[in-house]
Amino acid sequence: MSGSFPLYDTRAARELDARATVRLGGDAHVLMLRAGQAAWRYLLAQWPQAQRIAVVCGPGNNGGDGYVLAHLARRSGRMAIVVHLEEHAPRTPSSQRACTDYIAAGGKVELFDGALPAADLVVDALFGIGLSRAPDPAAARLIEAINAQSAPVFSLDVPSGVDADRGHAPGTTVLASHTLQFIAEHAGLRTGDALEYTGTCALDELDVPDETFTDVAPVATGLGQGALARWLLPRRRNTHKGESGRVLCIGGDHGSGGAIALCAEAALRAGAGLLRVATRERHVGPILARRPEAMVRAVESGEELAPLLLQADVIALGPGLGQDDWGQGLFELALRAGKPCVLDADALNLLAIHPHELDDAILTPHPGEAARLLGVETREIQQDRLTAAHALAERHRAVIVLKGAGTIIAAPRQLPCVLDAGNPGMAVGGMGDVLTGIIAALRAQGLAAFDAARAGALLHSLAGDAAAEDGERGLLPSDLMPFVRRLANP
Repeated sequence: MSGSFPLYDTRAARELDARATVRLGGDAHVLMLRAGQAAWRYLLAQWPQAQRIAVVCGPGNNGGDGYVLAHLARRSGRMAIVVHLEEHAPRTPSSQRACTDYIAAGGKVELFDGALPAADLVVDALFGIGLSRAPDPAAARLIEAINAQSAPVFSLDVPSGVDADRGHAPGTTVLASHTLQFIAEHAGLRTGDALEYTGTCALDELDVPDETFTDVAPVATGLGQGALARWLLPRRRNTHKGESGRVLCIGGDHGSGGAIALCAEAALRAGAGLLRVATRERHVGPILARRPEAMVRAVESGEELAPLLLQADVIALGPGLGQDDWGQGLFELALRAGKPCVLDADALNLLAIHPHELDDAILTPHPGEAARLLGVETREIQQDRLTAAHALAERHRAVIVLKGAGTIIAAPRQLPCVLDAGNPGMAVGGMGDVLTGIIAALRAQGLAAFDAARAGALLHSLAGDAAAEDGERGLLPSDLMPFVRRLANP
């Protein structure tokens, strides 16, 4: 997707379903027919050669959508067979009606006996948005059979087993090739575990009237490439380097000079007008050799750091900082300076150990760092990433960039954002250092903290996607630099 788009929780999705039903005459079956027809159109577009279609139906309205699709497939001359568990006979009035119509047209229903019929495509219409716990053992065995067969899998609305609110997969989960959502995008499908299971994700709004969405609030906003231009405007012709901001990067303890070097170069490539680096003496020469545009200073004491803090508009604090006396001393002085700052890596670890009241800060934790900041286990962060990002923003009164699959940007009194960008190749040491430099540069160029975090995180992820066109495995943080520059000039 491009641009920005609303993301809804299951409560809102049910409200939208109910409103759409009323606006379509009050018959829920009409909406089910639209969903089944939309799924059939999508199936024809993606798998036009599929002749044998196994449709796995659950007991609710998601299963009803599957019966409608199976009915349409049979009418087109395909061999469609519905499979369900004995305890999954249709239970809702709409799904019962869809099942009756399917059988009346000669449709075949089989009880799951441990194996699925041979098929060119398997349609997952098992649970939809209604499941927020691990599937029971019988359902888990059926899902395992879906995943074990070799045909592609097409999930209707949600891959069965994914929590559509949290993105968590608490148990056995359908591994879909494609997922088609209906009416509205589900927030949980854009972050965390869900990205392992959705495959290609699409939306069909089922042509419901626009007023259906009035006063139904999303829980987040999705951000794609088209959103970047709103923040990265062309520069004035009559400008000077001071208008593009002065960034100070602090870090690079012994053995970690590369981290602060990556941060510094990323800040320059993202448009910082002046870039200073405070680091250990042994890293000065290598950083200057790599990036002579940086003004690098050896800093071994607070007295040496003080004048650099005065000259800075924005501070990037943490890459390679360490947690010993040197790192902790610089951490304390930097936060006391009262300047806008971007905290990453060991600055976050020090913040977890030595809490500070933050004035104007952007925190960029990965899930482990987020867990330390909240005093919980990493798995708790990953089980509900949106809630974790909100909790961090409220606790620290700061902007949060919760990194990982489906990066989340949150801030007090702001609707959080979820990135529709990024790839597994970016899971390598140093990527966070690049992100820190990019965000600091955009903050120094005048963007508000929340906007700098959104634009910086999106720019970083899009640059990672562009660099990954040569392959995800072996992708390096430094590979992003030319794409950061290119994408920062939309």
